[in-house]
Amino acid sequence: MKAARRPELRLPDLAPWEGRELEADGDYDGLEFADLDLAGQEGVGARFMDCAVRRCALDEAGLAKARILDSVLEGVRGVGTDLSGASLRDVELVDARLGGVQLHGAGLERVVVRGGKIDYLNLRKARLRDVVFEGCVLVEPDFGGAVLERVEFRDCALRGVDFSGVRMADVDLREAAVLEIARGVDALAGAVISPAQLFDLAPALAVQLGVRVLS
Repeated sequence: MKAARRPELRLPDLAPWEGRELEADGDYDGLEFADLDLAGQEGVGARFMDCAVRRCALDEAGLAKARILDSVLEGVRGVGTDLSGASLRDVELVDARLGGVQLHGAGLERVVVRGGKIDYLNLRKARLRDVVFEGCVLVEPDFGGAVLERVEFRDCALRGVDFSGVRMADVDLREAAVLEIARGVDALAGAVISPAQLFDLAPALAVQLGVRVLS
């Protein structure tokens, strides 16, 4: 079992962002976005490097195909944030309160999601490598068709998760506080679970294998 590599962030001294609107294909380097309402703004294809985004509203923000590198997102909130096809590398997402985030087709590498709650997270056909979900709550996350490599779920709640068609390698589910798999039990090859989790998943696994359990 190979452990996930975590990001090693060393942010430089940051300058406050003084813009009014995000720009498509914008280039943001060494900036702090703090206590801002970025709802509905369009930053498609933008690049954020060595940045901190703190306590910002991201409702319906358009950040498809954005690149977020060596950055921290802390206390962000919002519904319907579009990060489809985005690239996140060496990123920490801390204490987020998000709903309906679109990350389908995205690439996540050396990312930590710590604390907070994310409802209806869409990671369909995304690629996750060296990603840790830690102490967070994920309600009905959709990993359908995604590729997970060295992904860990630690002290987090996975409620109604969809693993349909997922390819896994070195995925550690043993320390998930809650593991409720709605779909995709058959995709757990390549994952590690605890004996207690195996007991809980036994009925679903029996159905998947076509085994009838009669008393």
